[in-house]
Amino acid sequence: MNEFEKDVQSKRNDAVDSGVGFGVSFGFFATMFIIATLVKFFSS
Repeated sequence: MNEFEKDVQSKRNDAVDSGVGFGVSFGFFATMFIIATLVKFFSS
């Protein structure tokens, strides 16, 4: 058995971390899209 498998630093579920990372990145790009759409709408 690998010594790193015996002494795990984080016992949290990886799916939760993946979900949070996806949510944050999705929120960032959605915000950029909304801002760009508003700029295009108000500039025309």
